[in-house]
Amino acid sequence: MLYKKLFLGGKREMIGIGIVGLPNVGKSTLFNAITKAGAAEAANYPFCTIEPNVGMVTVPDSRLDELAKIINPKRMQYATVEFTDIAGLVKGAASGEGLGNKFLSNIKNTQAICQVVRCFDDENVVHVDGSIDPIRDIEVINAELILADLEAVERAIEKQAKLLRAKNKEAILLVPVLEKCKTHLESELLLNALTLTVDELEAIKGYQLLTVKPMMFAANVSDADLASGNEYVEKVREYVKGLNNAEVVVVSAQVESELQEMEEEDKVMFLEELGVTEPGLNRLIKGGYKLLGLQTYFTAGVKEVRAWTIKSGDTAPKAAGE
Repeated sequence: MLYKKLFLGGKREMIGIGIVGLPNVGKSTLFNAITKAGAAEAANYPFCTIEPNVGMVTVPDSRLDELAKIINPKRMQYATVEFTDIAGLVKGAASGEGLGNKFLSNIKNTQAICQVVRCFDDENVVHVDGSIDPIRDIEVINAELILADLEAVERAIEKQAKLLRAKNKEAILLVPVLEKCKTHLESELLLNALTLTVDELEAIKGYQLLTVKPMMFAANVSDADLASGNEYVEKVREYVKGLNNAEVVVVSAQVESELQEMEEEDKVMFLEELGVTEPGLNRLIKGGYKLLGLQTYFTAGVKEVRAWTIKSGDTAPKAAGE
């Protein structure tokens, strides 16, 4: 994906993933658990997350642990992922309904978007639309992202049109790309499914369009469905095949929340009882790395052993920016 080449170049200490979802799908509960922050007051009512909550999560890596044992450095630094819990939205967010404007502005600086999708039944947790339908929920969020991008592109075209009449070189190159994006968005399609050249992507980079970003989906299930999934999860997996083969990760926000209250030994036993080998956080991080085409790069010395995030396939000199 060309996005990775332009937006994720070089050695990074951290990547950013924006967690989005409709109200009451388990988004803030999941965020609280994976960051151990407890800052986003999870509650059974819409818009309980108003300002974005940001949590830094270290990337577990046994290889870095082994390096540290061998070298015994003064300092050890894991790679990190920054998860941003962004206010829930409803249909009409692109037009300012609910907390739409905050939602749309807060995800611009992330490298990827993770949609938390409700895939569990619980009559005690209300759904904003009155029923459980993960595909409908995905389509609501995608529609709002598309509308926001369409509005941004139309404004850009209007602004560039004046420069185009003045034979501005940048506008001559940019307007056709914007028109291409506009046509695609008007067809209700995400821009990450549009074929763009390196030059075209570079031209629109400054607009921070939302649907250019890669997407992954966290299917939030009950503890009983964590190991094998359920019919909702299968529907999501089938649906996202048409969304540029986006990543789907099965998690249980409730299980992740319970794990944070346990000792390490108890966590292992608890996960074994549920039929899984690792926490959902690990799967989310792996899914994010795969989605963005990333891998870990190590630097090691007596002063410091550190893990960096780089693009898969980069050589050591290239990763170091040489």
